Amino acid sequence: MDRSILAIDVNNFRKHLEKEERSQGTVENYLRGVRMFSAWLGGNSVQEDSAANWKHTLLEQGYRPRTINAMLAAIHSFFSFMRWRDCDTKTLKIQRQVFREDKRELTREEYQQLLRTANTEGKDRLALVMEAICATGIRVSEVKYLTVEAACQGRTDISMKGKIRTILIPKKLSKKLLRYARENKIASGEIFLTRDGKSLSRKQIWAEMKRICKVAGVDAEKVFPHNLRHLFARCFYQITRDIVKLADVLGHSSIDTTRIYLVSTGTEHAKHLNRLGLIS
Repeated sequence: MDRSILAIDVNNFRKHLEKEERSQGTVENYLRGVRMFSAWLGGNSVQEDSAANWKHTLLEQGYRPRTINAMLAAIHSFFSFMRWRDCDTKTLKIQRQVFREDKRELTREEYQQLLRTANTEGKDRLALVMEAICATGIRVSEVKYLTVEAACQGRTDISMKGKIRTILIPKKLSKKLLRYARENKIASGEIFLTRDGKSLSRKQIWAEMKRICKVAGVDAEKVFPHNLRHLFARCFYQITRDIVKLADVLGHSSIDTTRIYLVSTGTEHAKHLNRLGLIS
């Protein structure tokens, strides 16, 4: 049985993921993982131990365990689609994180600095997109649900992964969205559009955020759309202390996923240890 990974297989896999209503980010990450695996194979067909050998290679190359598991999740999904389940391999066992690296965590102050820089640089759309994501907790792929109609109603229904959840839009944000729509002559539908009237993509938002990092004086490693969602989650939990409600707002099926968003930074964890007063 020939198990070579062909371009047509990867393309059909992409269509399969889109049909399952996977987020744009998930589709891109899965396709990247499959292509990396295919490149590593070097034109050879997939064997029962190929995935396991690739896993060991990634470890030797210094990839982070979570990154490796994300890549393995991609090819696991691909193998399932291709009915090659006997080629799968186990992911790495990782103990639940007690704290997150400070260099990966976007602070409220850094977020505000990004907003100020975007406005100063005349990038009003970018500033408002960042505010919209951070103030509602939506995914970057869900920005398209911020319409003129939604801003007027102060709420929007988001359909993702076969589920529909309602997101409330703060009044202050609604006013900003409607003002932006008026200034850009958008009478209805999506508010954030490109010059040719197309939806603003995840890649475009990501690239625009990266461009202002240097001017803002914020480490580029911290600046990507999903970190805005993390900041929303931490701020929301600090006020409500309700992880179940937060999971519903974020659209998580499992609270375990939500817990990942609430992991404190190493600096915060160190402060907690110091407060224990267990050292004389």
